[in-house]
Amino acid sequence: MEVERIPSWVTGTNCYVATSDKSHSVLVDAPPEPDLIGQHLAKMGVAVVGILLTHGHVDHTGGAGKLAAQSGAITYVHPDDDFLTLHTTEQLERIFGVIPPGSYEVPDTFESLRHGQRLDLGGMTFEVRHTPGHTPGHCCFLIEAEGVLFSGDQLFAGSVGRYDLPGGSFEDLMESMRDQVMSLDDDVEVLPGHGPETTIGRERATNPFRAEWG
Repeated sequence: MEVERIPSWVTGTNCYVATSDKSHSVLVDAPPEPDLIGQHLAKMGVAVVGILLTHGHVDHTGGAGKLAAQSGAITYVHPDDDFLTLHTTEQLERIFGVIPPGSYEVPDTFESLRHGQRLDLGGMTFEVRHTPGHTPGHCCFLIEAEGVLFSGDQLFAGSVGRYDLPGGSFEDLMESMRDQVMSLDDDVEVLPGHGPETTIGRERATNPFRAEWG
């Protein structure tokens, strides 16, 4: 498996392009710069067969509508985040006070994620881990065979996701961390929604929030 990271939009949100067979890919998160992401896909020569959204914040979902329409790929998101996913412009107005440049089209349809679900896409199997706290419907995606976790805004290198936004909960975030993330092996590679990669072992040993989830 190969994974390309595409940081984009004003928030530097990571879009990941995961491929296993050189022709099909799965996107994890779709920031509001679908044309930039499309250019990378064209250079790679891969077709998108699925779009997995870790949660409903617009910096992770804004490009999903255009990318889904162009590729015909199914978009997956947890229904507990519908209050975010389906209302992109309202999020922007609340955060910025204006609508900044970008693409914010909502996909015509979504498939609902559920905890423990296994999605076989593009020759890869993604295990859905529901990790509420940053948002009620936040999910991480584990590819067990590769030892890779797409952590969205649950876990970062040296930090954790915000819990002070609508629907956020520090208690839920720490419970999710303890039960669904830090239960993984130390050598699992973590690919977060912002910033560089890390590992479970590194965060278990050095993350400043480790006492809170312990």
